Amino acid sequence: MISAANSNDHDKTGEALKAQRFQMLEDIAKELSGDIVFPTCFDAVLRLRKALQDTNLSIGAISAAVSMEPLISAKLLHLANSAAFNPGGREVVDLNSAIARLGLNAVRSAAISMVMNQLMRAKGMAEFVEVTHALWDHSIKSAAAARIIAKNMTRLNADEAMLAGLIHDLGAFYMLYRATQYEELRQRPDSVKYLIIQWHESIGISLLNALGIPEEIVEATSDHDHIRTTPSPIRNLSDVIYVANMLAGGHFEWLMQDQPDSPVDLDVLNEKYGYLQPEIDALVLEMQAGFS
Repeated sequence: MISAANSNDHDKTGEALKAQRFQMLEDIAKELSGDIVFPTCFDAVLRLRKALQDTNLSIGAISAAVSMEPLISAKLLHLANSAAFNPGGREVVDLNSAIARLGLNAVRSAAISMVMNQLMRAKGMAEFVEVTHALWDHSIKSAAAARIIAKNMTRLNADEAMLAGLIHDLGAFYMLYRATQYEELRQRPDSVKYLIIQWHESIGISLLNALGIPEEIVEATSDHDHIRTTPSPIRNLSDVIYVANMLAGGHFEWLMQDQPDSPVDLDVLNEKYGYLQPEIDALVLEMQAGFS
């Protein structure tokens, strides 16, 4: 009788889990089909969205908008004086100079890195601490790899590539945040991983569009987890993000740790791009200090 009761309880739990998985996806779909109701940690990005979309806005006007967000301002000053952006060693101490040195995509990167950090610390995220920290680490490594690849192997804007690398998995962060609102999912964090694998790219694209991220960056993040032949040479920003994502581990490493075999030809990846790894690792350390 005890065994039967346990079996019934297990069935009920399984049904509840499936129901909450479906409910979360349905709720997100409804949200994405209308005006997205962002968590409060997105407020700074949303406030900056209009300023960053105005191509005629002066550095002074952008600086005035950014100065209303002290955390973002601090991140930008730190980044502007890092070795990656200040090889000559000339320190800047004001926001105008920092933004002029870094460009608008660095402002976006600093703002969104703050969102990611605050999402990680949101109420209820403790159950997902392992995957959120792995995801954050992967995002930083992808951003660094994207910048170094673009700078060394293309004529693409390296700062645009860094931003694309940083935000390519924003949909996964958002799904983890939403999962905290469903008890059955909080109790079984492993089950959330499979939802993320299936849905984070499409959800991420909707989020990035709503945040006013430039279209070419949004397009470059789509299909980044769809395994394909390692591109060589790099032709466009989409290729940069694909290679950067794989050099940073790819979704199969940080999500599917129970899979013994990688579908990616790591030998080809390392042969073509492995020599960039020391430069990537150095930038990762700088970004971790500046963005964390």
